[in-house]
Amino acid sequence: MASTRDIRRRIKSIGNTQKITRAMEMVSAAKMRKAVAGLLAVRPYAHTAWSVLTNLSRAFAATHSGLLEVREVKNVLAIAITSNKGLCGPFNAQMIRKIREEIRNPAKLKINYERGKEIRSNVADEDLRIDFVTIGRKGEGHIMGMGKKIVASFPGLTYLPKVEDVRSVGKIVINDYLAKKYDKVVIFYTDYISAITQETKVRQLLPISKIELEKEIAEMDILAKEYGLEEAKLEYKVEPEPQEVLEYILPRLLEMQIYHAILESNASKESARMMAMRNATDAAGEMKNDLTFVYNQIRQMKITQEIAEISAGRAALEN
Repeated sequence: MASTRDIRRRIKSIGNTQKITRAMEMVSAAKMRKAVAGLLAVRPYAHTAWSVLTNLSRAFAATHSGLLEVREVKNVLAIAITSNKGLCGPFNAQMIRKIREEIRNPAKLKINYERGKEIRSNVADEDLRIDFVTIGRKGEGHIMGMGKKIVASFPGLTYLPKVEDVRSVGKIVINDYLAKKYDKVVIFYTDYISAITQETKVRQLLPISKIELEKEIAEMDILAKEYGLEEAKLEYKVEPEPQEVLEYILPRLLEMQIYHAILESNASKESARMMAMRNATDAAGEMKNDLTFVYNQIRQMKITQEIAEISAGRAALEN
């Protein structure tokens, strides 16, 4: 049995750890509020931008923009968003698990859409090449361990980036797709639902698909009521020409999608870290209570033993 001195040391050590986790929880809560505020600020813009593009989608058939070109999927570029550091609960583990699942069963990655129809690639799963652009060091290490090539790494975009910061990522994606180096571009990110609920998702970025956009807008419409948004049913007069307008708006839309995904992941990361530190603080408190109970039991046993010895000695003297 441990001595009372050892138990006191453990109680003190756990108390110090509890102070650290409580401080980290408070820091994460402050960061989460900023991340969520930035996310909520961009969601109405994202909703409106996607709605505009959907209304312009009637011009898709007539345009020959390279970002709309649908090809058989042989090479895929994936953007993976994780954190730079740990101590954020299951945030990184869930993302790595999602990436592994998609790599092992790439059936969805091999599908493209053209005018509402699925185009499935005939390439064998083992012949499908999947390269990565990583945002966050945690994902970078695991992806390298999977034997996948990392085209570029952006560890500095993991907390409150600006739109200008994302353009370097968009430039790589657009240039490689237009050069036909890749036939499809997807993004892995974590969708922020609430402080205790986050969901890992994979979205198609290129080729820009009307079906994917409509799915995204349908999900955004669920949240649109919170911002007082109404679905606009508008007819657009496009000037100068749909081709020229789309050539300008499509890269901006791509950058906005990446930016939105990073903000969603940032809010999810800070929420997961806050909950992880709260759970650690609560666990430390329970350990302290258990050790204090054991400490008091040992003290009580020793006091009882000393009283018994004194009583026995007094009885012996009286006899």
